[in-house]
Amino acid sequence: MAAITLDRIMALQAAYVRCIDSNAIEAWPNFFLDQCLYSVTTADNHRNGYQGGAIYADSKAMLVDRVQALRQANVYEKQSYRHIVGLPSILRNGGDEAEAETPFLVVRIMHDGNTDVFATGLYLDSYRAQGDELKLARRIVVCDSSRFDTLLAIPL
Repeated sequence: MAAITLDRIMALQAAYVRCIDSNAIEAWPNFFLDQCLYSVTTADNHRNGYQGGAIYADSKAMLVDRVQALRQANVYEKQSYRHIVGLPSILRNGGDEAEAETPFLVVRIMHDGNTDVFATGLYLDSYRAQGDELKLARRIVVCDSSRFDTLLAIPL
C-alpha cells in the first residue's frame, strides 16, 4: 500500500475538480469510499459544531443518487464551473490515513458569459489509501459565506 503524500493528495484534488469542471459528474462519486461523508456547510455552522449542512450525504450511494437527480430531475440553464484550489495543508498523516485542509474558489459561468464567484471556503478532508488508490473518506466543504445559491446542487 502506497503512503499518502502531498503529491498524491494534490493529484486527487486536480482530478476531482477536473471531473466537476468538465461536467463529468457521473464519475464524481468514485472519488469517495463506499462509506463516506460529504457535507456542505457554512463557516458559522462549522465553528459552532452543527453537523447538518445544505448538502449531507453519508454514503457513496447517496452521492450517486445526487448525480442522477441532477441529470434526470433537475433542469437548469446551461452553465459551467471553474474550481481553483490552493495547496493542501496536511494536518495529520498516519500512513494509510491522512487529514488535510485545502482552500478553494469556484466561479460559475452562465450561458450568456456572465461570470460570478459561486463559492469560496475550505475542504476539510479525510483520505484513506485503498491499495494504490487514494479515496475520500470525508469531505466537509466549509463555505465562507452563509448565503447559498439555489444552484448549490452541483458538487463543490
